[in-house]
Amino acid sequence: MLTKNLAALAVAATVSFHAGHSQASVFAAWQVANVPWGDTLNARKYPANRSAKQAAYPNGTVLQMTGKCTGGLNLLDIANKPGWKQAQLVRYRWCEIWHDPAQNGQFVTGWVYGKFIRPH
Repeated sequence: MLTKNLAALAVAATVSFHAGHSQASVFAAWQVANVPWGDTLNARKYPANRSAKQAAYPNGTVLQMTGKCTGGLNLLDIANKPGWKQAQLVRYRWCEIWHDPAQNGQFVTGWVYGKFIRPH
């Protein structure tokens, strides 16, 4: 699992470098947290509960965030705040992730609900 996360981080960093001003140009590590026992956090295609589910992640999974959240919030703008404050600011927003839901090297963006993530 650690090797897979490191590989994902390396790919993300490479894409970030080559993406320039594209949608996936910022990567910040956050992790899945506070999901009820036995459940997972759904990553969705668009920032809405009714949107197609791309993948599901259990508590502790480290996610690569693009930095973009609904409501115009940018994770880089709040990165200097304490972790509890960052989590509070994203609690009722959807935040964009960069992930490989099919685990085939085809990375895409998706969205997770902020109530279930925290800074890593």
